[in-house]
Amino acid sequence: MSDSSGWGPSGPYGGAPGGWGWMPPPPPPPRPGVIPLAPLGVDHILGGAFVTLRRYAKPLLGLSALVGLVLAGATLGMEVLVRHVTAARLDRIISGAPRSVDWTDVRTVLVASGAVLVATSLLTLVASAFVQASSAATLHDAVLGRRAGLGAVWKRARPRVPSVLGVMLLLALIAAVPTSLFLLMSFALVATAASVEPLMSFGTSFLLWLLAVPLTTWPLVLFSFAPAAAVLEGASPVTAIRRSARLVRGAWWRTFGITLLGGLVAFMVSVVVNLPLTLATPTPQPYGPTGQQQVHEVGFYVQFLPSMGSHLVLSAITSVLVQMFCLAFMPLVSNLLYMDQRIRREGLADVLARASAQPAPGSVE
Repeated sequence: MSDSSGWGPSGPYGGAPGGWGWMPPPPPPPRPGVIPLAPLGVDHILGGAFVTLRRYAKPLLGLSALVGLVLAGATLGMEVLVRHVTAARLDRIISGAPRSVDWTDVRTVLVASGAVLVATSLLTLVASAFVQASSAATLHDAVLGRRAGLGAVWKRARPRVPSVLGVMLLLALIAAVPTSLFLLMSFALVATAASVEPLMSFGTSFLLWLLAVPLTTWPLVLFSFAPAAAVLEGASPVTAIRRSARLVRGAWWRTFGITLLGGLVAFMVSVVVNLPLTLATPTPQPYGPTGQQQVHEVGFYVQFLPSMGSHLVLSAITSVLVQMFCLAFMPLVSNLLYMDQRIRREGLADVLARASAQPAPGSVE
């Protein structure tokens, strides 16, 4: 049995705290971990996400890096395999274009490339589901002030990955409905552009886009707590989505605003980290032009690439680190918002306070 079962809706919740009284002044709420066990403000949510990343960098960023390496290796392996299988057909297509192309070769190459694209998308979705599950599992211990090792987070997160994956697939399906309608209507406008004013067609497409954005954003925010419910409450995908809708109802704008603010913070961090590399980008060294265009281009790359070598390596490392930060930071913000709503509505603070006073499962006192 998971040690987070007491977090479910059937757990023993205490009533909402009453008035503090006039005298003496209220004591500060207990804070066994990264957040105080009281209704959270914006500073507690964003600050708690940063503190969790700092204190629990090993399970959060370590597992994210491991998943990223596995995903990159699998993607590269599939691309190399497809390139090896379709090499002869690609050579025939290139040598025969555009006059004598065998469409059997084209179809084979397209099917193989499409299969790699689908497989890569599914692997990316599974990797994202695991990152979401490991984030919630790590935050479970971070809020209680407990240590969280790689093995413990792995054991707690791995069984919940299928449920989180189901949630993400359902959310993708929900978001695809208004997006597909928008694309179909836009294509219809483009198809009839010859018989209408181009400016009117553009204006109508823009209005449709303005309509599609809220229709897509509203359900994504409404169901944004579903991954946390799937991990911390052990809920099935459909139950987790319903649970999220109940928690977000009445707090949609607050959830949307803080999530948007978290996204802006992550964007600003990525800009600040990448800015020194952007300013330090080397400029091409001047060289004398030659009479042949091919020699001209070769001379450019021969002189420019050596000065770009170290910059490209640093840029790749920085991009990976920024991606790892964003993948870990945004789920933490969403999970802390989930906890805040349960503290406000269900007295989760009392449950967390009692759980933090107990020894961790498997520990020896």
